[in-house]
Amino acid sequence: MLYRGAKSPVVRDMGGFRVRLNMPGWLLPRHRDHGYGPLAMVAETILDPGRLVAMHEHRNDEILSWVPDGVMRHDDRASGKLITDRAHLMVMNAGQSFWHSEETLPDDPPLRMLQILVRPRSLDLPANIQHGPITSVPANHWRHLVGPEDGDAPFFLRNAIDVYDLRVEAGAAVTFPRTRGRHLYFYLFCGAAKVGGVGFADGDQGLFASDDQLELVAVRNALLVAFLIDPNAPVVRQGTIGDHPKIPPAYLARPLLHVLRWRNRLLGKA
Repeated sequence: MLYRGAKSPVVRDMGGFRVRLNMPGWLLPRHRDHGYGPLAMVAETILDPGRLVAMHEHRNDEILSWVPDGVMRHDDRASGKLITDRAHLMVMNAGQSFWHSEETLPDDPPLRMLQILVRPRSLDLPANIQHGPITSVPANHWRHLVGPEDGDAPFFLRNAIDVYDLRVEAGAAVTFPRTRGRHLYFYLFCGAAKVGGVGFADGDQGLFASDDQLELVAVRNALLVAFLIDPNAPVVRQGTIGDHPKIPPAYLARPLLHVLRWRNRLLGKA
C-alpha cells in the first residue's frame, strides 16, 4: 500500500537556519516508531547566507548530506574543511562521537539541502567521514548514491538501506528502483508528479510498504530522493538527532500534524 504524507508542518526556525522535519513512520496510522526501519528522519535544511551552525556533536547517527541547491561549508575535528554541493556528497558515520560545524559565507547563495539520518546496525561504531564527487547522470535516470558497506554504491551507510536521486522531466514515466524484501520511501524535493496515480508536490513524501513495482509520472520537472529500506534490519535507536527522545511516535504525532497544518493555513504559511 502507498501512504502519502503532505509537506511537513514541523519546522524549527533558529534565525537564518530552518529545518523542516520529516519522519517516515508518521505516515503510518498506527505505527509506534517515528522512523521506518533504518531510516530515522529526513530533515530539509535551509541556511541563509552568512550563517554559522557552530561545532556540535553527533553520536550513533549515520548522516547523509545531499545538496542540490547552494553550498554547504563543513568543518570537523578529523578531516578539516570540506565543501558539499550539487557535484559532491558527504556521509558522516558518527558512531561513538563526531563533532562538526556547517556554514555559508555572506556571498554564498541560500542553501537548501537534505540531511538524512539513518540508524546504524550497532552501538558506538568507529566514527568516519566520507566526502567526494558524485557522477552526473542523464535526466530520467536514477543515480545510486549510497548503500550498505558491502554494496556497489560509491558511499556507504552502516545498515540495510540504499539511497537514489532522480531529476525527471515533465511527462516522463520512470519506474522506482526495487529490491526483493525492501520497502520504498521517497521525498519530492521540488516539482510535481503522480505516483501510483496519487499526486505529489514540493515537500511531499511517500511510503510504499512493498517490494512491488511502482511508477512515477512527472507532471512538472521534478527532483526527488528515494530509499530502499529493509524494515526488519537490526537498528540502534540512540542517535543524537535521529532518535531524540522528544520525537513522538506516529500515533501521537498524527493529531499534532493536523493541528499544525490547520494553524499554518490560518496564518498563510507554507
